[in-house]
Amino acid sequence: MKTFFDSSAFAKRFVEESGSDAVEALCLSADELGLCVICLPEIVSALARRLREKRITAAQFAKLERHLLHDIRDVTLIDLTAEVIAASIVAIKASPVRAADALHVAAAKVWGADLFVSADDRQLTAARKAGLTAKAV
Repeated sequence: MKTFFDSSAFAKRFVEESGSDAVEALCLSADELGLCVICLPEIVSALARRLREKRITAAQFAKLERHLLHDIRDVTLIDLTAEVIAASIVAIKASPVRAADALHVAAAKVWGADLFVSADDRQLTAARKAGLTAKAV
């Protein structure tokens, strides 16, 4: 199964929170994992915010960043192509979704994901409107 994770879901692999176990199980059961290229800077940004807020140490930040970079070695990264941008505009017009969230939906749609995974309810609704099977974590 081709499983696509948005940033809110994939980040649960690196920050223990509600849904982390479900994300891990979905990753292990997937035949292919897909991420939009914006997922990486979004997750690093979230980790950096935790560092600034002193919720993690610099050593923890470095370890989590290494873990992220290691984990994506076998992931399909979907680029921001003209087709993805066009599909994101369709998603924005169809649902009250932020531009970055629409890019994730569009990337999953263009990639041909069998499952779209997110922790964002509005994004999940947009994914379903785009014809994707969506799962909340």
